[in-house]
Amino acid sequence: MGFDLEALREAVKTHGKVVRVVIAGIKGSSPREVGAAMLVWKDGQSGTVGGGTLEYQAAEAARTQKVATRLTHHTLGPDMGQCCGGAVSLFSEVYDLKTVETLDDTIIARSASGGAMPLSVKRMLAAARSQGIAPEPRLIDGWMIEPVHRPARNLWIWGAGHVGRALVDVLSPLPDLAITWVDTGRERFPDVIPQGVTDLPATKPADLVRHAPANAEHLVLTYSHNLDLELCNRLLLHDFRFAGLIGSATKWARFRLRLAALGHPPDRISRITCPIGDPSLGKHPQMIAVGVAAQLLRPALQNELKKDMSA
Repeated sequence: MGFDLEALREAVKTHGKVVRVVIAGIKGSSPREVGAAMLVWKDGQSGTVGGGTLEYQAAEAARTQKVATRLTHHTLGPDMGQCCGGAVSLFSEVYDLKTVETLDDTIIARSASGGAMPLSVKRMLAAARSQGIAPEPRLIDGWMIEPVHRPARNLWIWGAGHVGRALVDVLSPLPDLAITWVDTGRERFPDVIPQGVTDLPATKPADLVRHAPANAEHLVLTYSHNLDLELCNRLLLHDFRFAGLIGSATKWARFRLRLAALGHPPDRISRITCPIGDPSLGKHPQMIAVGVAAQLLRPALQNELKKDMSA
């Protein structure tokens, strides 16, 4: 997690004054981790610090906040209708168009108590910037430190039909995905594109493959088998971390033959996954989307578990 600067900018642009509430510290059990945040404005909010009474009270307090910053401490006990048994510290900051433009675009450090920056924070920031390693979100000596969030994974979704839309609905709220959404025309997309999603109408979508990062992940699910085939062809000529094609085993058998005829060796063709998702869930677009999302997220979860085990 990190400070989602783009989300804050967009919220301020849309709603004017916005209060950002972030978990600055935890003791014991907590429904969310340090760095989890929500944005609150007069008649709405986005993000979450864990839900329940804690979030409700924090949002209500944010809407009436008069000071620029505020650090509060909360025990997650029966009086809050929660049984986590821990405690959290919340740091709430008021932002508007002027203040949001003063924020650094790499590491955001600010005082939670109004004091000058201590030497410990200066040293930590200097080390982080010189080594190019983002610090973990934390409250240190009265200062809240957060790296600016950078999505770790690039996902290209080819097709804005029923399944494409369902996938974007499921995946776009996730913090570590930067989604590029491609189809043949603007009319193929919904009127409102979710935050964090870049829509790219293109008469010839396959021509955009060369612009995708080499470590990108791709989901191919257009309205046309011919377009699906051309996208697979271009992806095999490019490079990718993962490529999934919607379709049956029969469709994939035919595609393998046609891709081989285009000159791709069997081991290269086998890098494309088809079918994708979990067929046992059903064929409804949302069911397909849930299965595909689980397939995409499972490797990331396994990597996180490996990190935890080696820590």
